[in-house]
Amino acid sequence: MRAKAAGMHSKDCVKVAVRVRPFNKRERDAGSRCIVSMVTSSITIQDPRESQSRRSFCFDYAYWSHSGFTRDRGGLYVPEEPGGRYSDQDSVFQDLGEGVLENALQGYNATLLAYGQTGSGKSYSMVGYGPNKGLVPKLCDRLFQAIRENQDTRQCQVFFSMLEIYNEQVVDLLSRGSRTPGGLRVREEQQRGFYVEGLRTVPCDSAPQVEQLMEQGTRTRTTAATHMNANSSRSHMLIILQLKQIFSKESITKQSNINLVDLAGSERQRSSGSEADRLKEGTAINLSLTTLGNVISSLADVAVGKKVVHIPYRDSVLTKLLQSALGGNSRTVMIATLSPADICYEESLSTLRYAERAKRIQNRAVVNESPTERLVKELKAENARLLQRLSRLGQEGRRANDETKELRQLLTHNELQIRAIQTLWEQHLQEALKDWEQQYANITQERRMMQMHPYILNINEDTQLSGVVKLFIQEGEWDIGLCDSTPRYISIKGLGIQERHAVFRNEQRRVTLTPLAGSKVIVNGNSVSQTTELQHLDRLILGSNCTYLFIGFPSERGGDDWSRYDYDYFQSELAAAEGIHLGESSAGSSQTDPSLLAVFYDFIKLMPMVAEANQMSQELNKDVEFKLEIKNLALSDSKGHDLKKEIVIIVTAVGRKQVWMWSKTKFVNRKFLMEDAYQLHQAEKSRDNIAEGLSTAVLPRDKDPFWDPVEPLLLGSAHLWLQSLAFRIPLEEQLEVLGSEGTEEAILQAQLVPCTSTGLAQGEDDILIDPSELLGRRLDFQLVLEQCCGLRWIREARDRGVQIGFRLFDCSHPLYSPAVWHNVNPLLDHRVHFASLHTSQRLLDYLQSSAVVLELWGLQEGCTDLVSSLEGVRMTAEGIFIIEEAGPANPAPVDCSVRAQQDMEELKSVNSSLRKENHILREQLNAARNGGEGVRGRSVRPSCDAEFARSLKVFYHSMTSVRGQLQRLRRHRPSEDSDLLGFRLFVDEQSRLLRDFSEQLEQSVSTLKQDVAAIVRRKRERSGIWS
Repeated sequence: MRAKAAGMHSKDCVKVAVRVRPFNKRERDAGSRCIVSMVTSSITIQDPRESQSRRSFCFDYAYWSHSGFTRDRGGLYVPEEPGGRYSDQDSVFQDLGEGVLENALQGYNATLLAYGQTGSGKSYSMVGYGPNKGLVPKLCDRLFQAIRENQDTRQCQVFFSMLEIYNEQVVDLLSRGSRTPGGLRVREEQQRGFYVEGLRTVPCDSAPQVEQLMEQGTRTRTTAATHMNANSSRSHMLIILQLKQIFSKESITKQSNINLVDLAGSERQRSSGSEADRLKEGTAINLSLTTLGNVISSLADVAVGKKVVHIPYRDSVLTKLLQSALGGNSRTVMIATLSPADICYEESLSTLRYAERAKRIQNRAVVNESPTERLVKELKAENARLLQRLSRLGQEGRRANDETKELRQLLTHNELQIRAIQTLWEQHLQEALKDWEQQYANITQERRMMQMHPYILNINEDTQLSGVVKLFIQEGEWDIGLCDSTPRYISIKGLGIQERHAVFRNEQRRVTLTPLAGSKVIVNGNSVSQTTELQHLDRLILGSNCTYLFIGFPSERGGDDWSRYDYDYFQSELAAAEGIHLGESSAGSSQTDPSLLAVFYDFIKLMPMVAEANQMSQELNKDVEFKLEIKNLALSDSKGHDLKKEIVIIVTAVGRKQVWMWSKTKFVNRKFLMEDAYQLHQAEKSRDNIAEGLSTAVLPRDKDPFWDPVEPLLLGSAHLWLQSLAFRIPLEEQLEVLGSEGTEEAILQAQLVPCTSTGLAQGEDDILIDPSELLGRRLDFQLVLEQCCGLRWIREARDRGVQIGFRLFDCSHPLYSPAVWHNVNPLLDHRVHFASLHTSQRLLDYLQSSAVVLELWGLQEGCTDLVSSLEGVRMTAEGIFIIEEAGPANPAPVDCSVRAQQDMEELKSVNSSLRKENHILREQLNAARNGGEGVRGRSVRPSCDAEFARSLKVFYHSMTSVRGQLQRLRRHRPSEDSDLLGFRLFVDEQSRLLRDFSEQLEQSVSTLKQDVAAIVRRKRERSGIWS
């Protein structure tokens, strides 16, 4: 009854803390801006694209760990000034860890959750690094300190468990045996709730033992991640401390579970309807985190009084095990960690929203008393009643003796049970001590080896898993690879690792690495195939993504700071070798586009995943290649503004010459499905059920993550500027169609032809000097697509086709030309007639400032042609597309300013005056002609308007050539492997292009000036003669 009453009064909300970390190396190199500010417990985040867009959140605790700190001699990060705003590890523990510990000592279940994107500081806050211990080790220190301080009043037993959840499989990180196929099972019991069957629990009586077990679990986690090709940032790690307190005097046992949970990275997948994947996320990689979000949302709705029918605890392994922590019998704290960098804005905002929902959850915690101890209490109470009865019924003698005998037997039985429990604890403790002594001996041996030999140190994306595995290179020759059958062999496992992958030689205090045939070895970002001498702190990548740091002989080490060679350093080095330099994007500019930095960030993050996907494709004989590409790197919109850049993955079925373009989200999903197929292949291969080298691709094609139905592919685009239409000047262009990264895909011949309503081309007499003359009048023109030349898409495979897509003005859907197939230089001969029935200022502005973007779409055998959607499009019976209706249907934009209206009225007034002047001059000319003086002039002198129109036409055509020269200049770059001579040749070529551009521009402007001067001179002469 007491527990129930306690539960009625202990209804409390989940406590939520937010911690902001410093910039990491990549963010510093990218010149990132801090977009997060903090005042007491309130946090504000600013949208880097809109300075006025801010969101504020309030939490129970807020920790500023971004700036204002220094590193003392012992390596601890402390505030620069006493009382500074920087929150160190101690201040976080005092608020959060002490509360968790106090709740556990009182007998409550306690849970600490760490949430945030990968690299946001979750593991640093939970575990720490070096002398900066995190919440878990500090909690263990304080727990055993409290046990020692209270050992006179209670006896305490502590059990430690450590598990990992990856892809909905539970892995025991302390298991002595081999990994259970499919993971451990989660079961449910009425008394215990959900629990992991067969999970090893190790008794501990000191904090060093717990730290040793954590190191053992981390080593297992690192090895498993490498062998299973698992991404540790997508796994959840749970540490469970079971605390049992036996109060002898009160005859009470309090038992509490402390759950310390490091959740998987909460990367926000940028997805939209266009990125939908035909294969749902068949793996359960994201299931636990998604379900956790659904549980938190449902519980938050319950807290504000909404009616919720179902809370989906049972939908994932993680939420089953955390059921008591969320809305149940636990006192729970969540620490959400985030990066303040502008390139992480979306992920950080998502984390803050998630944490805001979590703080509404209400739990009902109770003090947990052991059922066995409650039974003892009840028996003692019963004993007291029986003794009172015996004192009253002492005359019955024999009957009293019988009852006393039964009571004594019962008491003896219970004492034996208590003693058995105590003996069991001692036995477990002794076994654990033996294991701990063996582990300690191994650690001592490893430290001795570190002082004698060079070695390679594993580097992992998760900093907590880096530096765990040390592979020593002793004197002599050592093979490294999958095989471990010989005594002089270093065994490693991972994607792309061969049976005999490479050879280390340690001779005369020199260490060399020799790759063997067919193996992939990268040293300091560059692929090597010959024997290479290793230097201290060289970076090695073996196979697709097994990363190691070479530590030289003890005499070479000195006081180097090895921590800067983290996983990001390896990937940035690889990206630099491919020409991607993250830091260069901000050179010379203090305001770098955050979206561009985010693209480079994604590029580096996806590089190892693409390497792994290629390796799995090779081992499974899929004949599919993956390549990273930056979409829209060299493309712009109809206004000439840069398009939003994003990472896409080009997928090529090499044998079939089929190509797909996958979004980042789709590729990440498919990558995990590929891992499932690969692990199935490895399992079957290990059972010898398949022949060596054959694939296990038993999946039907529609379930195969390496395959998709073919579909049209956007190859590139070209811009046809519309300014000439405002003057009714025809335009004929040869346009370069550029791919996403600036490569030339084709040459497109296109025309803009001003015409009559019947489609007849207009002549020079119809050219306008003032575009405003079009206002309120009808405008007809034709877009003519004549021919494509040099199609790279079809040159690579003849069974392909192309279409041209375009969209004009307010057209909601693109229009497409008919498909043409099997021809590198196809004739398109496609003509589309557009008309504006009542030309508005908005359309005129559009023509003078915009281009029609002509998109080149690639078709593949088996895919459907693109079809123009005529929904919402008005056409005449003659097939003319109406782009603007009569006046009332197209009112002037409502957001025009008063100033703009005044300018418009002034321009109209000037235009009216010029028209009157032109009318007077025409009357004077007619009068002169009628007088007979101008007979000769009538036959040889054209009108000034026609002369000016012809000059404008020449100028527009010459400027087209100038614009093309400018585009060539923008795309002209030196080759990545150019030497000094190559750079000199590039500079000479660049100078020539600049000279040609300058000459063309000067000649065009000079010709226009001369033509205009001649027209004005002749006009003055005529005015003087005929006035």
